[in-house]
Amino acid sequence: MIWAYRLLFAALALFWAPYYLWRMRRRGGYAAGFAERFGRLPPLPEKRGKRVWLQAVSVGELLAAAPLLDALRARGVEVYLTVTTSTARQLVAEKFAGRVTGAGYFPLDWWPFSARAWRGLRPDLVVLMEGERWPEHLRQAARRGVPSLVVNARLSDRSFRRMRRVPSVSRWLLRGVTRMLAASERDAERLRGLGFPAERLEVTGNLKLDVTPAELTAGEAAALREELGFGGGAAGDAILLGSSTWEGEEEALVRTFLAMRAAGCRARLLVVPRHGERRAALTRLFDASGLRWHLRSRGAAPGEMEACVADTTGELRRLTCLARLVFVGKSLPPFQHEGQSPVEAAALGKPILFGPGMTNFKAIADGLAGAGAARVVADAGALERAALELWRDNAALERMAAAARAWHRVNQGATERTLRVILEMLGNPAAPAV
Repeated sequence: MIWAYRLLFAALALFWAPYYLWRMRRRGGYAAGFAERFGRLPPLPEKRGKRVWLQAVSVGELLAAAPLLDALRARGVEVYLTVTTSTARQLVAEKFAGRVTGAGYFPLDWWPFSARAWRGLRPDLVVLMEGERWPEHLRQAARRGVPSLVVNARLSDRSFRRMRRVPSVSRWLLRGVTRMLAASERDAERLRGLGFPAERLEVTGNLKLDVTPAELTAGEAAALREELGFGGGAAGDAILLGSSTWEGEEEALVRTFLAMRAAGCRARLLVVPRHGERRAALTRLFDASGLRWHLRSRGAAPGEMEACVADTTGELRRLTCLARLVFVGKSLPPFQHEGQSPVEAAALGKPILFGPGMTNFKAIADGLAGAGAARVVADAGALERAALELWRDNAALERMAAAARAWHRVNQGATERTLRVILEMLGNPAAPAV
């Protein structure tokens, strides 16, 4: 079946190349390291011990892997880190260079490019995160006798439905994986249902829950509010945050905010869109809203603002620290696309609202809602009603905040369990002498 995949991949790559090249140009940041996508990796230092090739698609997976990278480095294990998106590659250059032996883009999963990268890297173990199953990558591992491991393994509702429709293809994709570490029992049950052997499957929990964002000091929070145009308001002017919002959700948040202001609620609106390149559409929306607002990419706000659109990269954690109430985006109908992660908001003890489209994080969303840390809002109207209700009920917000912190605390520990399996698969290398 691998030859059928290789032929199909080549044909589809040629067909979709114009679209993806246009998309890369539109988003920007892909020119640097472009040759890495064809397996031409930057020079690496001489291999001195065990080497792991870890693939983390984008910023979310990269941040989740950070504690694991630190733990492997402490054990003397070399890690070559690859990513898929330009924002993740930028973050690697800024904050991860000292944690890894090398880093670059993940090569296109076609025979010549994958083989070229493998010849240069020569890893002892390959690690994929979450939903990735690259057939050529896994084939190259099998040819060389290198074990493969999927960590934080999960299957969204949509992926599970698709894989069940083609069981023979699903079994072929999963057969190339040596071991799986599932993010939840629900994910493990689905993987077993698709035919992955139970003896090679273990539930280790979600790595994203082990990342505890640092909170801002009072001075840092005040300075950041000032930059956003929220600095001069009274203490009661708390912030409603739209986190990783999608098309249509910003409009729902603007309507919600206007209703809150009309009802006498003292608040500011902060929107962090999932894709900053949508700033032109967001500019039209906020200009039409009548609000005093600011676009963060233009620098510090020139004065007091009622709203701000943070169309920048890598700031969501800091901005979440300022919020009183967080709406998690990509989750509302009719534009729901499996939701964004609510983990950072929960770790920071923020009350959370999200729509019904949270299938990418279903176990986490169900856990937060069940613990009383989050509420599900069915549509834009329900979002408005819930925000108004909670804004007027400080005791309810405090209960949700405490529940979020408690839920996050009891669900940690995945990094330690994942590290144990990786070291076992590497033959338990000894930590370097101090």
